[in-house]
Amino acid sequence: MSAGGSGVTGGPGGPGRSGESGEGERREFGEGVLGRATAVVYWYLMVEVLLVVAVLPGAVASLFLERTPGNAPLFALCLLPVGPAVSAGLFALRDRTKAEGLTPASSFWRGYRLNWADALKVWVPGLAVGVVIVLGLANVGAGGVPGWYAGALVVVGIGLALWMVNALVIVSFFGFRTRDAARLAAHFLGARPLVTLGTLSLLVLAAGIVALTTEAVFGLLAVVWLALVLRNARPLLADVEERFTSAR
Repeated sequence: MSAGGSGVTGGPGGPGRSGESGEGERREFGEGVLGRATAVVYWYLMVEVLLVVAVLPGAVASLFLERTPGNAPLFALCLLPVGPAVSAGLFALRDRTKAEGLTPASSFWRGYRLNWADALKVWVPGLAVGVVIVLGLANVGAGGVPGWYAGALVVVGIGLALWMVNALVIVSFFGFRTRDAARLAAHFLGARPLVTLGTLSLLVLAAGIVALTTEAVFGLLAVVWLALVLRNARPLLADVEERFTSAR
C-alpha cells in the first residue's frame, strides 16, 4: 500500500513516495500472504462464535440435567439446535472461498436460513433413534436382555452417527427431498468407503476429546472439527454434484 496515496510529490529534485511505490505495487487488504492468513483466521473465529451462539440455549439447559440414561430424551431436546448449527457452519466454511468479502456472519446465517428445516428433518429422527439406543444399552443385563444385544446396539449407534454426518453434509448444500437425502446418506456409506472411514476417525476424535476433557472444550474446537468433516466429504460432494442437481 502506497504511503502517498493522494499522489503528493516531493521537492523539485525528485519523485515523492507515491512515485517510488508505483501503481503496480498497490495492494488491497487480504491480497498478501499475511492478509489472506488473517482473513482465514477471522472467518474461522467468527464461525466458531456463531456456532456457540446457535447451540447456547440447549447447552445451558443441559447443565441442569443429571448424566443418567433416564434423561436421554431431555438431552436429545437440548441437542436439537446442534443440527441446524452444524449445517450452517458447514455452509459458511465452504462459502469462504466464494464470498466477495469478509462476511462469515452473513454466510452463516444464510446457511442457517436455507437449511434449518432440512437439517432438523434428518437430525430429529437420528436423535430419536439415538435415545432408543441409549435406553437399550442402559437396560442390557436387566429383564432378560442378552449381553450380545449391547454389541449390536453399539454397531447400530456407530452406523447411525455416520449416517447423520453424511445427511447433514448433503442437506447443507443440496435441496433434495428428505427421503432422497436420507437414501443418499446411507448409499454413500458404502459407495465412498474412504469418506466413511474418515468420518469414523473424526467421530472417534470427537469422542476422545469429550472423554478426556469436557463437552465445552470440544465446543470451542467445533469449527476445526467441522472444517475436517468438510474436507473429508469433498469426494462425496463432488459425486453428488456430478450426478444430481439442485446444488445450492
